[in-house]
Amino acid sequence: MERLLTIMRRLRGPGGCPWDQEQTHESLRPHLLEEAAEAVDAIADGDPAVVADELGDVLLQVAFHAVIGEEAGTFGYQDVESAIVEKLVRRHPHVFGDVVADDAEQVLRNWQEIKAGERGGAPRTAAERVPRSLPALRRAGELARALDWPADDALAARSLGDLARDPDDLAQALLQLARAATAAGHDPELLLRDHVERRLAGGAEVAQPS
Repeated sequence: MERLLTIMRRLRGPGGCPWDQEQTHESLRPHLLEEAAEAVDAIADGDPAVVADELGDVLLQVAFHAVIGEEAGTFGYQDVESAIVEKLVRRHPHVFGDVVADDAEQVLRNWQEIKAGERGGAPRTAAERVPRSLPALRRAGELARALDWPADDALAARSLGDLARDPDDLAQALLQLARAATAAGHDPELLLRDHVERRLAGGAEVAQPS
């Protein structure tokens, strides 16, 4: 990790890379999302070498932000590392303490209670627990579950052609599909991604108009 940080400091420093020097926490946001998505794709493909390569790109984003924070005097890599190490120990009292957790469900309950304690005992709302930067389908499904949004049977009964006449109706239909997938224990984002990849692998490309 220290080698990676040293390289990033050189890229950001005098005589380094003009593009790297211009980046900010804000400008790197889309790159962090993109690199995480590419790592997800690599895991789905199952090639260990590609998985390692893509996880390296994700780690690069961590180093990039750490060096930017270091330059600004706000935080550095040691702060990032210490924060996650302390959090893992703190949130696993059944491993590093004397709390008993017999199954994964109890572990999750303990985790949420500890998180609430870290915020002074004030739990986040159901909506706040769903990150805004999640891909739209996944966020829709998670929000529908967290807020217990009901199914819209009237919308489900309409034809796709009818729904396509109104963008808002289409959006409502996508929300209902995401809600149904999440309720059934599936990640709608991964379902769609994997389905599209299978279609592409099978040669099912959309014909272009002549």
